[in-house]
Amino acid sequence: MTREKRRKLVGLLFVLPGLISYLAWTLYPIIKSFIMSLYKWNINPNIPNKFIGLENYTQLFQDPKFYAALKNTIFYTLITVPGQMVFGFLVALLLNRKMKGQTLFRLLYYLPVITSWVIVSILFQYLFAARGGLVNFLLKDLLHMIQKDVPWLSNPKTAMIPIYTLGIWKGIGWSMLIFLAGLQGIPKQLYEAASLDGANSWQTTTKITLPLMVPTIMFELVMLTIGGFNVFLSVYVMTGGGPMGSTEVLSSYMFKEAFDYFHFGYGSAISVIFFIIVFTIAQIQRKLLAKRSLY
Repeated sequence: MTREKRRKLVGLLFVLPGLISYLAWTLYPIIKSFIMSLYKWNINPNIPNKFIGLENYTQLFQDPKFYAALKNTIFYTLITVPGQMVFGFLVALLLNRKMKGQTLFRLLYYLPVITSWVIVSILFQYLFAARGGLVNFLLKDLLHMIQKDVPWLSNPKTAMIPIYTLGIWKGIGWSMLIFLAGLQGIPKQLYEAASLDGANSWQTTTKITLPLMVPTIMFELVMLTIGGFNVFLSVYVMTGGGPMGSTEVLSSYMFKEAFDYFHFGYGSAISVIFFIIVFTIAQIQRKLLAKRSLY
């Protein structure tokens, strides 16, 4: 065996574990889900699966619950993504300056990111509880902004507000970290030159920082959008999709159909459509990230 072939073989051996993992845990489930979506799939091995073609997809596109879940997912994304980006950018600007306790503040802001979704979802359940919740106490007893307690999680009109709030709060730390990395990549000489020309903080932010942060902003935008469409645990823990399906999102609706009602074929059809949506966003990401700001 030649040296070139040995090098290729060694490279293949290094790649092989990751390739096997990708085929087993990513590609195979995608293919299997598509196949299952074409059947009336039975969990009982004694009952044969019935091939029904595109019937699950026909039913899906006529299902008002699917469109309600899709609408909630889109609204969740439209509200939480800008919230995370704006607050994350402001915190990054603050922590990019030299100050006492800078490392501690970075840790505190990033702590929610590494905290379990289940734990923070339960915490927010207590915060937004109709009776004894901290939010109602602040709004009613302390600030006197409302006359009576608001049933945040049991009212279809307000049930999404705690979920939006949790999504923004938990994502600020991640956005801050990415923005901070982008800010530290901007040459300090540009700020020094602008200072010599008499530019103030607002001018340096709008004329130097923001234009040079465009690639970072676009990266965050597409990554957070994909993450927004994948929202699940906060909804599942805090409301379970209720009340009356007002907080149902695509992931929770797919989970219920497959594992609560055992409609595995229908749940697989939802997952396939879900995959197409996320894949489309990923392709947009690829095109947007291909554009780089030069300086």
